[in-house]
Amino acid sequence: MIEKLAKIQVVMLGLILGLCLIIGASVLSSNFKKNEITVTGSAYEIVKSDSASWRVQVSTKAPTSVEAYNKIMAQVPTVVEFLIQSGIKKEQISYLGINNYPTYKRDLKGNYTQDVAFYNYDQVLKITSDNPELVNKVYLQIPSLIQKGITIQAYPPEYYYSDLNKKKAELLKAATADAKVRAEGMLKATNNRVGKISSVKMGVMQITPADSNEVSDWGINDSSTIDKKITAVANVVFSVK
Repeated sequence: MIEKLAKIQVVMLGLILGLCLIIGASVLSSNFKKNEITVTGSAYEIVKSDSASWRVQVSTKAPTSVEAYNKIMAQVPTVVEFLIQSGIKKEQISYLGINNYPTYKRDLKGNYTQDVAFYNYDQVLKITSDNPELVNKVYLQIPSLIQKGITIQAYPPEYYYSDLNKKKAELLKAATADAKVRAEGMLKATNNRVGKISSVKMGVMQITPADSNEVSDWGINDSSTIDKKITAVANVVFSVK
């Protein structure tokens, strides 16, 4: 009885192994039927921004609208003079619209009333320059205007690289070449060779600070730093010889 059971087990094991071989052969046949390999390549380059856009906001307030307006008309020229003396050219400074609004008093319960506490005036200046380093320097010096009694808010500058489209094309080419090198390394152990490209799909472009390794499925387009890292990714399908 025991011997019969052992024989049955041997037969079952043989059937299972045979089935596994058939499935494995089928999968291998499916994988190599196309004779293709898909590889992801990447390339990056550090570039320096060649333009900058920056905004500063001058704010005043006074008991009457006329007083608040006169104050901002007196303070804005002081800010402009500071910018010019710091190296910003006059034609690089744009005056955006003046915004004015009242601030209302509150009652004892903290609710706003119809009585005006004071009037506010804001003037935004926009600076565009082809000298990002200078803009960054002046941006850091803006707080010195507070000593002159000026209420000013300096927004972080935005830095841009003008040849971005050209650089993207160059890096995509380099990423495709990198994919080929990787494919050659993968196929070397199997005595196969990389053939022609069947298709290329560009991955999401990442523009990050130079020292960042951050990535995003939607892509990153950093404008906060002068030195940027542009990374391109290429998904390439090669034929296999």
